[in-house]
Amino acid sequence: MTDWLARNVRDLEWTENAMGAYCDLLQGDDDTAEEFAINLNVLGKGQPMAIYHHEPHQEGFLVLRGECELIVDGDSRPLRQWDYVHTARDVPHVIVGAGDEPALVLAVGGRVGGGDATYPPEALAARYGASTSDELDARAAYAQFGKSTVVPFREEFLA
Repeated sequence: MTDWLARNVRDLEWTENAMGAYCDLLQGDDDTAEEFAINLNVLGKGQPMAIYHHEPHQEGFLVLRGECELIVDGDSRPLRQWDYVHTARDVPHVIVGAGDEPALVLAVGGRVGGGDATYPPEALAARYGASTSDELDARAAYAQFGKSTVVPFREEFLA
């Protein structure tokens, strides 16, 4: 491991499924990824970034392009370009693409201290298939979006 890195998202692996496209900027750097997560998410209309969840880490989200819907603590709020969302640890949330053009969202989060996400049911998120029916079936909830496939970078991800 080095003490720094410089990467271009055009050179990194992207994955894609029915939830949209995703790029982990720290891929392959396990030492850094244990403490910090940073990724880009491309979301079409109605595509959730995740299943409604909370975890023992704070997270932040910056909408770089497009429109999204934030579902947080049982409430819904529209997001547009340059809106930033911060969630403290254990705050349940999900972001869903909402506009006619794909949204691009930068997500960051702490990972120090370990711990897993919890997936509580949420009626607002269920409209997008982004909720569990109980806190135990997250794997099944994610499975509905299909297996993630590694895809080459496409300019449309950032356009």
